[in-house]
Amino acid sequence: MANPLHAPILAPSLLASDHARLADGAGLVERLRIPWLHLDIMDGHFVPNLSFGPETLASLRRDGVKLFFDTHLMLERPDLYIEAFARAGADRLSIHIEPAYDVIGTLTRIREMGKHAGIVLNPGTPAVAIEALLSQVDLVLVMTVQPGFGGQAFRRDQLAKIAEIRDLRDQRNLTFRIEVDGGIDLANAAQCRAAGADAFVVGTSFFKAADPAAFAAGIAAL
Repeated sequence: MANPLHAPILAPSLLASDHARLADGAGLVERLRIPWLHLDIMDGHFVPNLSFGPETLASLRRDGVKLFFDTHLMLERPDLYIEAFARAGADRLSIHIEPAYDVIGTLTRIREMGKHAGIVLNPGTPAVAIEALLSQVDLVLVMTVQPGFGGQAFRRDQLAKIAEIRDLRDQRNLTFRIEVDGGIDLANAAQCRAAGADAFVVGTSFFKAADPAAFAAGIAAL
């Protein structure tokens, strides 16, 4: 079951909003009183796409956006950029386990800067790859699609991994959140919640919804 300490939380992904009006997308999230905004940072190397840089975060902050910036660094060398994104306004920096860099040192530096730290697994990466890091993070992000592009279909084979991470958390009396990202809608969000997830990154299903408020209410009711 999901950690009873954590009510389900929605993290709308700004990548799915109108890129000519990013502040408007963030404003919608604020008006609905959703506390988190998910920011997908892609470098064109670790993933085959480009998205936002630190200046996008800084511009949103200058525009008055006060949401919790749940920042996902899909970068070959996230260690080289954590300071820039922290200065720009990121609240959490989530980094991938897969590239070759100093993961432990990077997580330590994120915490030293006073930011929340997350670790991310691609669909093909087993839970055991992050087992030694679980006490050092406040969030584990399980990718339920291969990262790089929005609009992909949810991978049900990731439900077992979510449950495995939940069991490791509970066995060790840890309190990190388990977040899912990729093809999430209300139906599979319920499946993820049953497996142990308590944070839900949603892009297209939220920003293209006929009634985003109803969608947010559906997540909150999980």
